[in-house]
Amino acid sequence: MIPEVELFLRLALSVVLGGVIGYERQSRRKSAGLRTNVLVCLGSCLIMVLSQDLYQGVEGKTNADPARLAAQVVSGIGFLGAGAIMKEGLTVTGLTTAACLWVVSGVGLAIGAGYYASALITTALVFVTLDVLSRLDAWVAHERNLSITIHTEDAPGQLMHISACLDDLHLQIRGVKVKEAEESTPEEKKGSLCIEVEVYNRQSLKSVIVVDALQRLPGVHSVDVV
Repeated sequence: MIPEVELFLRLALSVVLGGVIGYERQSRRKSAGLRTNVLVCLGSCLIMVLSQDLYQGVEGKTNADPARLAAQVVSGIGFLGAGAIMKEGLTVTGLTTAACLWVVSGVGLAIGAGYYASALITTALVFVTLDVLSRLDAWVAHERNLSITIHTEDAPGQLMHISACLDDLHLQIRGVKVKEAEESTPEEKKGSLCIEVEVYNRQSLKSVIVVDALQRLPGVHSVDVV
């Protein structure tokens, strides 16, 4: 049996390391934050410790495999990951959070098995990866991503015309939201649409060019680009 002091050390360390990764996720307002990551890491650690203790209790008496419980953690964590992934329009979010939960479960298993160095190194690498790449993504998004708000008539095929115009400008559509527009100008009649489009501007076109091209389309009232 694992000594109680060693058991406490493993469980406490799993809370700390899970909390480090969870804090980074919560600071960015992700769906799986501090508490979720702590619980996943702690639960994985407990299952690994239980698996080892059970094996030591029946060692030599049966063909028990101490990795069986741990294997169920790796596959079972999928239901949490699936819950963190959401699709909104053409955009899929939560993939990084789901992957983070999967890695956190691995950190918990490593601590439960007594591989402290592996757990510490993995936690450090995960934290650095999430922080550095998130900053890089934000920089790229600021340089190349555009948010376009289009107020237009609710005419058949209008969204298709807008999509074709953006395609001609070599702008890659990443997300589309369509809602009924609130009347803000005299020309915007009841039944108009407000279309919000997220695009990737790989050729770094100026906003003026995008606005001019969209406003030439029939039925378009106004265009705002951020």
